[in-house]
Amino acid sequence: MTRQPILITGAAPYGEETQDVLLAEGRVLAVGEEAAGRAEQYEAAREDPLRIDGTGCVLLPGLVDMHTHLREPGREDAETVETGSRAAARGGFTAVHAMANSSPTADSAGVVEQVHRLGLESGWTEVYPVGAVTVGLAGEELAELGAMAESSAQVRMFSDDGMCVHNPVLMRRALEYVKAFDGIVAQHAQEPLLTEGAQMNEGAVSAVLGLPGWPAVAEEAIIARDVLLAEHVGSRLHICHVSTRGSVDIIRWAKQRGVEVTAEVTPHHLLLTDELVRSYDPVYKVNPPLRTDQDVHALREALADGTIDVIGTDHAPHPVEAKECEWSRAAMGMTGLETALSVVQHTMVETGLIDWRRVAEVTSERPAEICRHHHQGRPIAAGEPAHLVLVDPQVRRIVDPDTHASKGRNSPFAGTELPGAVRATILDGQAVVLDGELRESLTGRTAVR
Repeated sequence: MTRQPILITGAAPYGEETQDVLLAEGRVLAVGEEAAGRAEQYEAAREDPLRIDGTGCVLLPGLVDMHTHLREPGREDAETVETGSRAAARGGFTAVHAMANSSPTADSAGVVEQVHRLGLESGWTEVYPVGAVTVGLAGEELAELGAMAESSAQVRMFSDDGMCVHNPVLMRRALEYVKAFDGIVAQHAQEPLLTEGAQMNEGAVSAVLGLPGWPAVAEEAIIARDVLLAEHVGSRLHICHVSTRGSVDIIRWAKQRGVEVTAEVTPHHLLLTDELVRSYDPVYKVNPPLRTDQDVHALREALADGTIDVIGTDHAPHPVEAKECEWSRAAMGMTGLETALSVVQHTMVETGLIDWRRVAEVTSERPAEICRHHHQGRPIAAGEPAHLVLVDPQVRRIVDPDTHASKGRNSPFAGTELPGAVRATILDGQAVVLDGELRESLTGRTAVR
């Protein structure tokens, strides 16, 4: 497939030295002074490059989300692979991992292949299905892990996200099974008996509001158990949406012991607290719940020091009627693909906790490494695949969910001023987003890991 060369001028890779970058045939062709000269050669051959002015912008590897809910098949009223992919592209993501809690559940080769095919047909971002750990997410018997791994989708991450694999015997078996193909189990850490009927974080605010609380220990107990299981069987474990200070302490301890555990934090858990629940606005109802200010700052520090490895959006769109209702009946979840990078800039970069180089690590390089995607999250250097995002960090914008590409309007940041805007998203050398708007998808691609 022939694609127009792209010359990005005046951008700062990783927020460092300003460089010109030339892309051609899906790869970075040249960086620095050589880029302009090579671009002139294309012009002489009447292959005029698409010129993107990157002055004042930061150039990063395309973002990789390990935790996205695309809802299809079966819940297309909330989201589809097409609309979710569009949202991902506008948010700067060149790869997303679609969680298994669709209907039917992605617990077989047939369903994961369907999701993967829909992603290829959409062409806005790479879509990798996450396989369920247990049949129907019921926690009773292992799903077809081997068949999903050997399918055309080449599944390597398995999760019952939305539900916890609470049976320790099943969790051990899953951890042992995925070792055969270098897979990873991503755990939704929630002890069900401690969270039955829970509506929000258990603490001072829940006591005042009279809402059933979700104690931090319900998350921490499962993480403690699972890092010990992972150590025992010598397997890889990933902890989804870490939300408490105690969880951070356990993960830090496990890493010091040499356990192969990685962890993610959502943008909303880096910024929002349970104080917002006083409004009774269901947009703030999420799983795991918004925690305390102390938890928020512990999560930020853990992301900065490497205890937490990656940002995972946990993008969870819902139909309007599932959120515009009384709190107790509302669905749990928030959208996140189109605001994630701005929230990271606001909470982590503008506070001085991390620089743009570290942003690239937690949003792109490390998630690609964990998921074994060797062509994503690559350095911005000659010869590397051209999956990139160009960000203008100086822009400030008011979040308006009505302008989002996602079907979901349940953004907790609606009406909030956030920094940064995605100027361009480049997938495999083609600008699928330009000047912040969807441009042209890249259909007909062949899957590459």
